[in-house]
Amino acid sequence: MTAASHPWLAALKVYSHPRVVGMLFLGFSAGLPLLLVLGTLSFWLSEAGIARATIGHLSWVGLAYGFKFLWSPLVDRLPLPLLTRMLGRRRAWLLLSQLAIALALLGMANTDPVLNLSHTVFFALAVAFASATQDIALDAYRIEAVETEKQGAMAATYQAGYRIAMITAGAGALWIAAAFDPSETSYDFHPWKVAYTVMALLMAVGILTTLIIREPEHAISRETGEREAHARERFAAAGLRGGLLSATAWFYSAVLSPFIDFVQRYKWQALLMLALIAVYRISDVVMGVMSNPFYQELGFTKDEVATVSKVYGVVMTITGAALGGLLTMRLGVMRTLMLGAVLSAATNLLFVWLAGRGHDVGALVFTVSADNLSAGIASSAFVAYLSSLVNQAYSATQYALFTSVMLLLPKFIAGFSGEFVDAYGWASFFTGTAAIGVPVLILVWLASRAAGPGIGVQEKP
Repeated sequence: MTAASHPWLAALKVYSHPRVVGMLFLGFSAGLPLLLVLGTLSFWLSEAGIARATIGHLSWVGLAYGFKFLWSPLVDRLPLPLLTRMLGRRRAWLLLSQLAIALALLGMANTDPVLNLSHTVFFALAVAFASATQDIALDAYRIEAVETEKQGAMAATYQAGYRIAMITAGAGALWIAAAFDPSETSYDFHPWKVAYTVMALLMAVGILTTLIIREPEHAISRETGEREAHARERFAAAGLRGGLLSATAWFYSAVLSPFIDFVQRYKWQALLMLALIAVYRISDVVMGVMSNPFYQELGFTKDEVATVSKVYGVVMTITGAALGGLLTMRLGVMRTLMLGAVLSAATNLLFVWLAGRGHDVGALVFTVSADNLSAGIASSAFVAYLSSLVNQAYSATQYALFTSVMLLLPKFIAGFSGEFVDAYGWASFFTGTAAIGVPVLILVWLASRAAGPGIGVQEKP
């Protein structure tokens, strides 16, 4: 049977498209830095004897991902000297950010937090900032690289690469550290130096891919072009000339237009949508900062955490994401969004049960399985919801805005998680993370009533 005679075989050929294959490796490059400045770093700091409150505060490093919308217009339209001429706008920003991530990871690898915590924080911030910049450039590349019908395959290979990178940066880094650790009972800097050096070298996957792929063609829609042209005419009529006119017109088109477009399309509902985006993942994000210190205090070894949480857990997340995609098709986006919110909050209560069980690997497997399965369902529905809100004329900047809003409040609250545990204990902490998910249910209900038959209106180039 030939591919031409069977539509499913013909559809599978999309995965041999060079740009679709390339997204697997670019997804790996995007997923690698995240845990190295969050979960894996918190395990390192906990083992090094850093106070829980300090570990909680250091989770604010992740706020770089929350503020990336502030510089997304620059990545979207600002050319880089020399690199842009050689590689093109998207590849230039990708390469610059990937090199910065690798260098910053090497800086972390050569800094012992016990001796100089401020240097560790500085390099972690550099990793997070460069990684957030890579995300902006990669989102723009993904949207522009292929036509609409291939976007699903691009997203699938990206997620596969991203999850493989999370296993590498989570389980892989812990396994490497454990292999070079002479004793599990005392802290040694050398194993972590080796682990983070290897992680820095693995950024070569993304760097080489960026050098190999072709720059996509960048097209601006007719509606966008007309809006920018009319704005420039208004500025010129107001008396602006020369460089001032060009700078003002650029600022309007690159920075203001994406936000004006969102408000004009949704009016008062925009506030409701932004409120939902801001709190939807709050239960998981706040709880996640303290999960590794929690495992470490219960006596789980690096190998146990790596195997159960970082490998099996990620597999369950992928399974949950696939199930979430199926539920979204069968039940609709908003119903699946509600189910994901309920499960995300409810499964946090399993950690209260785990705290009472102590060092029980079977209980850890069950808790992590349920938590990650629910997180996968919630993530799948949430991505579908965000995608429905984006106008493709401003996809990079608007998507950066949504993901930034998604992280800002949860990351800020998570910074106080260590102090909360110190004051009230683990059981109260996990119960609290479940309770803060209740307002999410109300917002999903309100958003579903306001959404009507169509959630988003997308403009295509």
